[in-house]
Formats: sequence, structure tokens, C-alpha cells
Amino acid sequence: MADVLSYKPRPGEIPTDPGVYRFRDAAGRVLYVGKAKNLRQRLSNYFAPLRTLHERTRRMVTTAASVEWTVVPTDVDSLQLEYMWIKEFDPPFNVRYKDDKSYPFMAVTLGDEAPRVLVTRNRKIPGARYFGPYPKVWAVHETIDLMIKAFPIRTCSDASYKRAMQTGRPCFPGQIGKCGGPCSMTVSIEEHRAMVDDFVAFMAGGDERFTRELTTRMLAASAAMDYEAAAKYRDKLSAIEAVLGKSALVLPSDEDADLFGIAEDELAAAVQHFVIRGGRVRGVRALTIEKEIDITSAELVDQVLQQAYGDAQDVPRRILVPTLPDDAAELELWLRERRGKKVEIAVAQRGQRADLMRTATLNAQQALIRYKTRRTTDYVARTQALTDLQEALGMTEAPLRIECFDISHLGGTNVVASMVVFEDGLPRKDQYRSFNIAETTDDTDSMYQVLRRRLAHLDRPEELELIDPTTEEVVAEDVGEATVRRKPRFAYPPQLLLVDGGKPQVEAAARALRDAGHTEIAVCGIAKRLEEVWLPGDDFPVILPRTSEALYLLQRLRDEAHRFAITHQRKRRRNDISSVLAEVPGLGASRIKVLLKHFGSVTALRAAAPGEIEEVQGIGPVLAQNIHTHLSTR
Repeated sequence: MADVLSYKPRPGEIPTDPGVYRFRDAAGRVLYVGKAKNLRQRLSNYFAPLRTLHERTRRMVTTAASVEWTVVPTDVDSLQLEYMWIKEFDPPFNVRYKDDKSYPFMAVTLGDEAPRVLVTRNRKIPGARYFGPYPKVWAVHETIDLMIKAFPIRTCSDASYKRAMQTGRPCFPGQIGKCGGPCSMTVSIEEHRAMVDDFVAFMAGGDERFTRELTTRMLAASAAMDYEAAAKYRDKLSAIEAVLGKSALVLPSDEDADLFGIAEDELAAAVQHFVIRGGRVRGVRALTIEKEIDITSAELVDQVLQQAYGDAQDVPRRILVPTLPDDAAELELWLRERRGKKVEIAVAQRGQRADLMRTATLNAQQALIRYKTRRTTDYVARTQALTDLQEALGMTEAPLRIECFDISHLGGTNVVASMVVFEDGLPRKDQYRSFNIAETTDDTDSMYQVLRRRLAHLDRPEELELIDPTTEEVVAEDVGEATVRRKPRFAYPPQLLLVDGGKPQVEAAARALRDAGHTEIAVCGIAKRLEEVWLPGDDFPVILPRTSEALYLLQRLRDEAHRFAITHQRKRRRNDISSVLAEVPGLGASRIKVLLKHFGSVTALRAAAPGEIEEVQGIGPVLAQNIHTHLSTR
């Protein structure tokens, strides 16, 4: 592969102005759209030597056959043009958005003569104002039922409205008092429009004004002994309070904001979008994003905001994000044009906002785990993953059994390893194993030792055990009716060994297979930083597509092995008295040695009182108390 792209522009050809650029393939299809404050500076990053590029960026630029750019007057113009082109061309290397599901919205059809409120998933009703999204359809209906008690606006269908207009007879909601009755002229169109405006204003966050006004009117009517009117105001006030009671006050009551919690890894991200109006969470939306090009967290936030507000009608005055985008000022101007008022993009750093951001981020982390789990546990996805792995690694058969190994240690001490097993793409937790490593030089040596120990079991004769059929317990000798079964061990040989690491770890694993005489087993490694798949003897990694089910399966294996190794390593640390004592401030290696020699056993040391520990040379009363407290809590 040439290190210089054939379509690289000549020096000085790219302008230094702000603009938007497009990479195209040989057929003219737009592969990627991006914006830049300085086109020359930004595009030069793509034309650096290929070996220095991120693997996914390298794949994009080598797939492309040309690049073109358009200069714009301002950075805000570049934002608008980038958004328009992404919508128009749907480039495969830009981030891809997936709604977790189709969410229901509350819509008010402001474009109608007599606007109505309805539940819909259609975001393209002309002139409609949307509220939500809501997690469940029943939640929208419940909110509407409560709201029309305070604001009796139209809920009937267009057909019912036209029929009522022709006959002069109210529709069914009008007959039972759930609509003001614009169709039968019980209220005028203008009066109904005023109620609709109040409905929209309340849903947009005007909580305090309506509760204050209704309370004032109720008290005034009561003072004037107009108890019927006072009762109506009381009922409306109760309906409003019931709506407010459905959503907790999470921020100050005058706060209108959108908050985005994001969890991401190398290939995907999950977004939790909290819609906050009047200090209350009025809607929640979840998105999953697939990343093709390597982008930073700030760039991801930029893309999420463009996606969220490109066609939005409801832009709040404040947007809370985990990381501030590099072009936050330009995004604020872009959003200001949509809102008509100032918009602030800020990072939630402290107080209630930070607490809510942590909640949204936790939800995003769980959503990302669910997304990856679904991809690896679905039968079709599992089958595709195993087939893709077979093709990518050049195996003669699909790896129905995969064993993944990971090394864990704490500063070179308490070195342990884990082995997790997936069969047919699913975990076999009953066959997980952990290993303690007494002496090692580095991670590659640890990997070699563990694999030799595991591979040695393949050459042992099958072990059997006698089972008493009446108790199902293992017996030492034949009792006449005992049955024979295989003794649980490492089951059958794996088709694939996966190691957590890059080229050095893979070479160590390959050496272990050669020395054990089991070269029929395939081996590969997955490097976490770039999600590269390494094969022994290769100078370049295998790059699996970001949407590949195989890559998600390898990630799941690697993450599970890492989790299992960390769990075992921490458990061993708790049982290792030297490591536990090393955590006590002021207690060094020499004093630990003296302590253990004095008490003779870990059990005696744990049972010792502070006064007994203080008797050891070099241990004062404060240190003795600290040792006793630390051991009693472990």
C-alpha cells in the first residue's frame, strides 16, 4: 500500500478559510462529510502518512478516490452546510444514529383552525408543536387526560370535528365536558385558541404562572361567594398539580434545559437525552450511535447536538453536556437562529445539574451494555459473528468454542490470569478458570505460562469418577450400582484462543501453542485502544468493520475476561495479608515482616487487640489502632 494517497491535493491548494469537505469514492458516492475552521489544517490530518492514522480513518481515506471542499463565510455557515449534506448524502463513515425505539410524542396541531392535542409517533405534522418523547404511550394519554381538565382543548379526530361543525352537535368529548366545544360554538375559535396557547405555554414550562393565577382566581371567586366558579378553578388547579406530581422537580423551577448523558467505547456510544421544562423531566429519549471514524468525545457531542436540533422546534435556553464541543460558540449561534433567543451550552459540573448528569450517564452506560449484549446474544447475530470470524481469521471451521485469556496485576504484584469460555457465542460460566502466577517477568511471560498450563490438560487422559446413583455423590470405590461419568475439566479443545493484547501477547500465545504441540488451534489478540485484531506473524492487524458482529463478540469476550481477572485479583489481594497490611499508612515491608514473625500466623494477627499489636517493636499506639481497624474491616 502506498504511503501517499493519489488524490492528495497539491501544497497550497487547500484554502485556510472555514468550510465543509466531502470525501467521495470512485463511483462518486459521498463517504464522509466534515467541517473545519481552517480547511487546510484539518484536511492535512487526513493526508498524513498512512501508518500514523487511526485504522478506521485509514480505511476511509483509502476507500475514497477524491476530496472536495466548499468555502463558507463563517463557522456557523459551515455548521449549517455540514448538517444539510449529512442529511442529504447519508455518508457511511459519519456516525450513525439509531433510536432505541419509536417514542410517542404529545402533539398540538397549531396549524389547524381549531388545534387539537393527540398522541403520535409522526414528527412531520405541518405546524404541530411536539412535547416529549414519553417512555410509554399510556404516560402520554395520562398526561393529556389530566391536562384537559385544566385546559379543555380539542381531542377529537378531524372527521368528528367536521361532522360536528356541519350538524352543530358537539362531538363526544364535548358532550361529556372534556372539550370546550369549538365545533359546536360552545366556545369561539378565538377562545379555544387562547386555551390552546395556555396549554402549550404550560407544557413548555410555565408552571408557576398558571398555578399562581388559578389560585388567585379561586380565592377571588370564593370571596365573592361564587362557589361554583371557585370549584372549577379548584379542579383545574388539582389537575395541574397532578401533572406536576408525575415528574419530580430535579432542577430549579425556572430551569428549561436539555441534558445529554453519553457513554462510549471505541465503536459505539449510547446517549440519554433528558428534556427538562420548568425544572422537571418532561421527556426521555435514548439513542445509540455507531462510530466509523475515530472521533473525540467533544466531536461526538458536536454531532449529537446537530442530530438533536437540526429539525427541532423546541430548543431550550440551556443545553447541558458532559464535554464542551470545540466549536461551542458557533453551535450556540446556530441554535440561537433556531430558537430566536440566546442558547447556552454548558458542562454540568456541580450541584443538582451534576447529579442529574450522573444519572443520565449511568442510564447511558447501561443502555450501551444492553446494546452490545443484544448483538452478541441474538441467535442470528451469533451465527453471523462466528461466520465472520472464520472468514476474517482464515479458519477452516467456525470457532464454536472460544477461550479468552487476560492478565491482571497490581503494580507487578498479585499477578493472576483469567480464562473465560464462550460456546456458540454464549458464555459458559461453569467453565471459567482463574490462575495464580507466582513469578513472571512481564505480561507476555505471564500469558505464555498460563497457556502452557491450560494446554497441558489437552494431553492428559480423560479422568473419570464414580457416582452413587442414590445420592449423586462421588464415591471412592464401586458400590455395585455406581455409574461412571467424566470428571469435570476443561471440556473439549477450543477452536480459537483469544488473548487481551496486541502483537507481543499474540506472539507469546503462538509460541505456547507451538511448544505444546497444538498448532491446530487458532489464536488471535484484540488490542483495546484501537480495537485491532492481531494474528501471529502478521505485521499489520486485521481491521473488522465497526458494524461487524464478529468484532462485538470479540469485545464481549475481552471485557468478560478482564472483569473475571479483576474480580479474582481483588479477591486474592483481600486474602493476601501482606497486601492488606501494605495499605495501612506508615506500615512498610520491614514492619510487616516483623508483625507476621511476632504473631506467627495471619489468624493470630487478625484476632489481636490494639494493645497486643502495640507490643511489637516499632509499632506505636496510633499505628496499632490503624492496623486493628484495617484488618477488622477486611
